[in-house]
Amino acid sequence: MAFRKDDEALAAPTIPAEVRLQSTIILIVAVLSFLGAAWIMVSYAIFPNLRSFRHRLIHGLAISDCCMAFNFLCSTSMNVDGKFIGHPQRAPFCTLNGFMTQVFVIQTDYWVLTIAICTYFILAGHKKQSSWIQDHEGIILALPWVFSVLWASVGVGVVGYGDIGAWCWFTSDKVRLLVNFIPRWVIIVTMFALYAYLSYVLYTAHVRLSSLQEASPRQHVVGHTPLQWSRVSSHLEDAEGRSAVTIQRLKKVIARLMLLYPLVYAVIWSLPTAIRIYQATKDKPAPFALQTIDKASIVIQGLVDAVIYGVNETSLASWRARLSRREYPTIRGVDIRRVHTSPAVLSGYQSPRRSGRRELSSTTSNSTEPERPVRDDEASNKIELRDLRA
Repeated sequence: MAFRKDDEALAAPTIPAEVRLQSTIILIVAVLSFLGAAWIMVSYAIFPNLRSFRHRLIHGLAISDCCMAFNFLCSTSMNVDGKFIGHPQRAPFCTLNGFMTQVFVIQTDYWVLTIAICTYFILAGHKKQSSWIQDHEGIILALPWVFSVLWASVGVGVVGYGDIGAWCWFTSDKVRLLVNFIPRWVIIVTMFALYAYLSYVLYTAHVRLSSLQEASPRQHVVGHTPLQWSRVSSHLEDAEGRSAVTIQRLKKVIARLMLLYPLVYAVIWSLPTAIRIYQATKDKPAPFALQTIDKASIVIQGLVDAVIYGVNETSLASWRARLSRREYPTIRGVDIRRVHTSPAVLSGYQSPRRSGRRELSSTTSNSTEPERPVRDDEASNKIELRDLRA
């Protein structure tokens, strides 16, 4: 299927007053998204307890959201000022604006997919894969940039970018549907599948932990040594008495983690996808109000990501501690490299011992290796309980 480079953009308003009105609305939404992304970035910069591996991925997502919002701020401010980006004299700016739009729109898709995959490998107990991604963090952080810049560059040479109203992008709805929207829905479905399986794994772990809490640690159990049951008992006591979160709260956190992320993306991208299909098949523009909501749904992603990934109990508690000059809240978790087949341990709600920081070997392993203090250089290999809340 061939597309003309000069296809008329059905999404672009033809009346200057509508262009200004739409750009003003998108400008406001872009400011909110910019501030939301900045919240995550500032929190990451200030608080050391928000710099785990998963938080570094979220920080990468925030950078993309911030850049995307700034790109929208540039185009909409020009339209509001009467310097319409669709004017032939501003074709170079429109091309650059469209290129940046394509880079960061699909880059945010890659970030949320990367976060989902890494979370799956770590929490589902895939020791080899989780160790690899943490050993090759630079590669993981670079992949969204490499692929997004590559695809945006292909878009410049093959199709080109033009004015669609509040910013520049692919002018053809068919191109945007095939290049952006269908891959996005594939990512959303993949996220649903990964988080649904993780929900099952962590729910099973919760059931196992509950049964261990009800059982007596001193009773004889075939296949477990007294030392292993001593460890189980100790960690159960930690979970009951010293954990910063209760099991009930963890269940709510898990529910949000497994359902909220893909569900929110599905909701905010439903209308833009429907409009793309409508305009691509009917070859006529949707009503102006719907087009404005369509664009706002795309621009608001930075704010949505900030709410989903950045506004949580750990970050809020860190800010409260910062303002009141108290110690930052931290919860030391599990060394993923030492956990083999124990998802119950991964979601076992551990807390630091008062006698010192320690790690837990897999309770399902027959090893009797004693616990040892955790070195500072191993901190990057930990998954912290607060990651589940992010």
